Amino acid sequence: MSLVPEIDYGTPASRAEKMVTLTIDGNEITVPEGTSIMRASMEAGIKVPKLCATDMVDAFGSCRLCLVEIEGRNGTPASCTTPVAPGLVVHTQTGRLKDIRKGVMELYISDHPLDCLTCAANGDCELQDMAGAVGLRDVRYGYEGDNHVKARNSGEINAKWMPKDESNPYFTYDPSKCIVCSRCVRACEEVQGTFALTIEGRGFGSRVSPGMHEHFVDSECVSCGACVQACPTATLTEKSVIEIGQPEHSVVTTCAYCGVGCSFKAEMRGEELVRMVPWKDGQANRGHSCVKGRFAYGYSTHKDRILNPMIREKISDPWREVTWDEAYAHVAAEFRRIQYQYGRDSIGGITSSRCTNEETYLVQKLIRAGFGNNNVDTCARVCHSPTGYGLGQTFGTSAGTQNFDSVEHTDVVIVIGANPTDGHPVFASRLKKRLRQGAKLIVIDPRRTELVSSPHIKASYHLPLKPGTNVAIVTALAHVIVTEGLYDERFIRERCDWSEFEDWAAFVAEPRHSPEAIEQFTGVDPETLRGAARLFATGGNGSIYYGLGVTEHSQGSTTVIAIANLAMATGNIGREGVGVNPLRGQNNVQGSCDMGSFPHELPGYRHISDDATREIFEKLWGVKLNNEPGLRIPNMLDAAVEGTFKGLYIQGEDILQSDPDTKHVSAGLAAMECVVVQDLFLNETANYAHVFLPGSTFLEKDGTFTNAERRINRVRRVMTPKNGYADWEVTQNLAQAMGLNWNYRHPSEIMDEIAATTPSFALVSYDYLEKMGSVQWPCNEKSPQGSPIMHINGFVRGKGKFIRTEYVATDEKTGPRFPLLLTTGRVLSQYNVGAQTRRTENVVWHEEDRLEIHPHDAENRGIRDGDWVRLASRAGETTLRALVTDRMATGVVYTTFHHPTTQANVITTDFSDWATNCPEYKVTAVQISPSNGPSDWQIEYDELARRSRRIAGKLEAAE
Repeated sequence: MSLVPEIDYGTPASRAEKMVTLTIDGNEITVPEGTSIMRASMEAGIKVPKLCATDMVDAFGSCRLCLVEIEGRNGTPASCTTPVAPGLVVHTQTGRLKDIRKGVMELYISDHPLDCLTCAANGDCELQDMAGAVGLRDVRYGYEGDNHVKARNSGEINAKWMPKDESNPYFTYDPSKCIVCSRCVRACEEVQGTFALTIEGRGFGSRVSPGMHEHFVDSECVSCGACVQACPTATLTEKSVIEIGQPEHSVVTTCAYCGVGCSFKAEMRGEELVRMVPWKDGQANRGHSCVKGRFAYGYSTHKDRILNPMIREKISDPWREVTWDEAYAHVAAEFRRIQYQYGRDSIGGITSSRCTNEETYLVQKLIRAGFGNNNVDTCARVCHSPTGYGLGQTFGTSAGTQNFDSVEHTDVVIVIGANPTDGHPVFASRLKKRLRQGAKLIVIDPRRTELVSSPHIKASYHLPLKPGTNVAIVTALAHVIVTEGLYDERFIRERCDWSEFEDWAAFVAEPRHSPEAIEQFTGVDPETLRGAARLFATGGNGSIYYGLGVTEHSQGSTTVIAIANLAMATGNIGREGVGVNPLRGQNNVQGSCDMGSFPHELPGYRHISDDATREIFEKLWGVKLNNEPGLRIPNMLDAAVEGTFKGLYIQGEDILQSDPDTKHVSAGLAAMECVVVQDLFLNETANYAHVFLPGSTFLEKDGTFTNAERRINRVRRVMTPKNGYADWEVTQNLAQAMGLNWNYRHPSEIMDEIAATTPSFALVSYDYLEKMGSVQWPCNEKSPQGSPIMHINGFVRGKGKFIRTEYVATDEKTGPRFPLLLTTGRVLSQYNVGAQTRRTENVVWHEEDRLEIHPHDAENRGIRDGDWVRLASRAGETTLRALVTDRMATGVVYTTFHHPTTQANVITTDFSDWATNCPEYKVTAVQISPSNGPSDWQIEYDELARRSRRIAGKLEAAE
């Protein structure tokens, strides 16, 4: 095993179609027009010395090491900033060039510490490499470096010296080793788009500065790691490298956080992870990362991990550690007993959107083939099930239409109900780069998110709608487009059902759908809305990106349909730069849906009642499948309270913290007789569990994830599972204990079964993924290379279907008791229920959930920033600290749900989407008042959690 090689070509690739031929060091080379001489040389295998150049950012030309000579031209131009031209004859190594390069290196080394043997970058230092490449043997200017090398010069304090900044939990900044190449500054600007770094001072006094000479942790830095990755010296270095040393081998795998699905190199020493480095060939992230994927992997070795199976008779008992065989036998016996006593449908299971496709497939197979029912559900239903329904009805597929590269070709972007800078930061960086290049942006969100206004980014229109009025807003956009004749008639006649369009157009053209008519209940200025509609319809390639602020509503499915209508009406489907793109919340939300995690669908979104589909699985599995849809999670909980549902197998989900109406969830779990939780930690749901099966992290397993763009990416094991088994092995062993004859030897065999039964995965195999890197489904005989863009020549369903979208106000109303509306979301540093990120240094940036409230609403209630407040709804109440900010509109408050001590879902109600039961997290009527301490619920819950984490013979296990 060795480090996965990556070539740094020095400058980005040119996308020009025209080719240019030139000669470099006697070699004739043909490259696209616009390619730099440096890159052309590297592509030919000729390495030109460089320090300020890297192919992740544009050429800069400051280090002067990459100079070349061109016949017929004076001087020695920088090869990074000089483009190729037909017939050029270039020399990269001459006596003159050698002398210049040595002189430049002498100046660098004269003001650089020479502690190479003890330096953290030893073995991975480009400055060291370039000194060797240019043949540097001596420095005529000495090594004293009066600028920033030493704290004292001749005993006197050196005022120019700066101490090392170790404030960031993940990396250090050592100014004494900075060569002012500006790579970190440019990476922050061009790749990440945060503009947190700058160069202060002049000449030898120049140095990198976070913000206005701040510490990194206090600055605008978002810890994405782009600067660390770009740094050619030890100036910016991961603390893990300083502690462990340089890695000796690496494995390419896929991040287990959000739905972007970034590819990383896990760089290792033995079985110890040294660092995660974004892989440049990763087609979702293109070499970029965020703080979570880059640094927040410490949870995998956290002391809170449970590594042995545990059992208890009652949830009030302490846990008792047992062997794996004892645990399997106990679960099998209990599930058999429950089914004998209460009936076949009295047990069920929940699949995980954090586990692999293969593991999810096995869980739903266990439930259907082993339990004999279809009582399977997933967290995907509580976030993006309206996407599956809405896009399935209009387009014929239950997924987004584009790849992430598509955003580079868009001209107008609508972001609705999504905050990608926090929830999907790597995609957000790619979007911001396109916006800086001139694309226009329309944000539809109750909050003023970062995309509305940030460095070098400003939305053309922000529609700060009242929560719950998405359908009215999108229908009003369509009203303007139809009534002003801005729709794409040619596209509609060719690709859609014209009669259905006429019916829909007549519907949206009704005066009651005009911007003026809906202003009274949406709160959006009519002229702003009209301007946004005109921009989207006439601005060129129009794309729509949406998130949970669309789907987690009582009309979530209706809004997805309205978005699809808007895209079809403007002809923005079936090519680069357009499309309808759901931003998935977890790493394998798409995959868990694909794998048949819903009670009414088998893998590939085929209904359980379809005889032909069931026959495929019945022949392969050797069992008769139930043709009746099973129970969704809320139905399971209702049935448990009623006494008819008694057993539940939960893999990698924490429904007590993540599902709405926490009191209802806890009542349902408490009524069950055997709750089995398979996870890394004793999560909140484990408070009500009778069996705990330790889970494995993404670093400890092989498999695949499917991201938000339908990309199937390999997950590769880099270390032995600390619990002894990967999650798929635990499920298989449990199935065997229940009498099923499963004998998978590797997850690749599970994928082969998926491909044999699921048409959209027909050509997918581990061998094929090794060859292709990754593919986007459908990947079959019709689309052997996968499908980066969907619906190119026609919709999957045939003709695109326009559907009326009648706005129906939510039943969750404000009133005198609860006059404010609560909506929820995420922050950058935390992930979902926080079980992973709370066990990393990311708590530095977000150690508690806060309630964002407008200054006007805060003043009316006597609340100041930082005060403890009581947040109450019809469902329950909790307490947390206030964050007074004008990001919120008056009448609307906002909080996150990352910390179990807050239990934000105690507040949310059981209202849900009419078509899919997706909970209405985003609209809850609440009241805010000053508080002196935790609510009764929080006190009771804290005591329950403390008692339920006792392990016999051990200290209490922390959550």
